[in-house]
Amino acid sequence: MREAAEVVELRRLWWGGMTNNWWNASTDQLTVCSRSALVEVAAVLPAPGRIVVARIDGTRMTDADHAFYEFSDALLFPGYFGWNWNALSDCLRDLSWLPADGYLIVIENAPRLLSSDAEDQHTLFRILSRAVHHWASPLGQPDGKGVPLKVLLLCDRDEEAALLRQEIASAVRNMR
Repeated sequence: MREAAEVVELRRLWWGGMTNNWWNASTDQLTVCSRSALVEVAAVLPAPGRIVVARIDGTRMTDADHAFYEFSDALLFPGYFGWNWNALSDCLRDLSWLPADGYLIVIENAPRLLSSDAEDQHTLFRILSRAVHHWASPLGQPDGKGVPLKVLLLCDRDEEAALLRQEIASAVRNMR
């Protein structure tokens, strides 16, 4: 059984009646969204400033080594990146070589990433979740405010429910 600290929360991106801007929302979860979802543009626009966007294809992350490569390539990891889970976690919580007012990691074909290794998939989602929590915290930030790091897991509409149900998320909150 996983400890509470190990739980990765996923939520379905829900647009109907959304009054807050997704970027400014206090939620610090990974977000699942189908590619065919109707999106209210104003709800997803970040505040003015420099936003780093990394697009990663889940089908290219067939194993841990490929996942390390895809993240390293998309986020321009420095040469000292250690090509292991701890190094990925460290780099995602640093990003000093990519200064920005916010970060967006879009993982397309999310159900396919590390799909043959549930443990590695859970590890990756846990690392992403911890990075999101880290950046959301105002502690250690120069201006005393959290920096938005959003992770958007894209999938087909018929895969959305399955991705939300996966064992990687023992606690799931659906926004309906």
